Amino acid sequence: MLTTLAVENYRSLRRIVMPLGGLNVVTGANGSGKSSLYRALRLLADASRNGAVAALAREGGLQSTLWAGPEQVRKDRPVQGTVRTGPVTLRMGFAGDDYGYLMDLGLPVPIRSEFNLDPEIKREALWAGPFLRPAALLVDRSNREARIRSSGGEWERAGHQLQTFDSMLSEFADPERAPELMLVRDRLRGWRFYDHFRTDADAPARRVQIGTRTPVLSQDGGDVAAALQTIRELGPHGALDEAIELGFPGSRVDVVNTDGRFEVAFHQHGLLRPLSGAELSDGTLRYLLWVAALLTPRPPELLVLNEPETSLHPDLLPALANLVVTAAKEAQVIVVTHSRPFISSLQALSPDLHTIELVKDRGATTIDGQGPLDEPPWKWPSR
Repeated sequence: MLTTLAVENYRSLRRIVMPLGGLNVVTGANGSGKSSLYRALRLLADASRNGAVAALAREGGLQSTLWAGPEQVRKDRPVQGTVRTGPVTLRMGFAGDDYGYLMDLGLPVPIRSEFNLDPEIKREALWAGPFLRPAALLVDRSNREARIRSSGGEWERAGHQLQTFDSMLSEFADPERAPELMLVRDRLRGWRFYDHFRTDADAPARRVQIGTRTPVLSQDGGDVAAALQTIRELGPHGALDEAIELGFPGSRVDVVNTDGRFEVAFHQHGLLRPLSGAELSDGTLRYLLWVAALLTPRPPELLVLNEPETSLHPDLLPALANLVVTAAKEAQVIVVTHSRPFISSLQALSPDLHTIELVKDRGATTIDGQGPLDEPPWKWPSR
């Protein structure tokens, strides 16, 4: 389980060190930095597939995603530009009880190339335990060079130089010399993100699909019928029916199989025939998608949900909260939301809910009520 998330100079996240629990809610007003935090987590996951640089490009490049305010902010002076004293840097990392990892991206060294706007990975580090200490480092990368700590405690060269745009998470696969690196890489690749399912008339979830066993719902929800049937066959007995009854009393959902093509059939109290996926209201379909995502028979280590309450009627929020709390029994969950009624529903079901409220201070995102001494221990290494 992650215990700390740290981000620096990413959009409004000038510097944030966030403690995490088992079930976490990140909330705050519009523009407070919730979406930036969600995207930062996705960038960390992208690093495990060597996609962090490409993901930044899709957001407009490094210059568009960097903190836009001054390098130093003093509360006794108005916000104003100053002469930069340090290098341009975008840093993000996490720590848990067993391992921690961080990445530091910066501007490229000018060369004769058409890719001079691509950010470079300046530093990466993997360490054992919840705190970065020199003695705890396991794999350390500086620019193109990486080194691995041997079983005897000595440093060894990794064996080849890295490209400036390649992460050591994706480029090293040595189960003997760096098994911890492979373990952390696989963990990051297993993180699961769900963000604003489509429910419009042409949404993939409304179409009939060829069905195969689907323990993990796809990002677009197009295999929702197969995912629901997989939950019915492989998930906890009665969990699917209970979730539907809680959200829509007197209703049930079936999956119709016609020559291998699966379709949702929603039986609603008072109707003479079931409704197909194409006929469902946006809210009903969205709730079915969350049922398929959160009752997964193959839970991840980390599940991140971005505003799952969107387009749901307030009466459905307790049922959705029950799904989230159920998922948190098998996975660490981070929910990004600004819905107070939804948070209240989660609090009623989970007294140990860890709530993090983001606020803006001079354009920078901070955690409400968190002072310098309240932060988890965190240290960024020098380049």
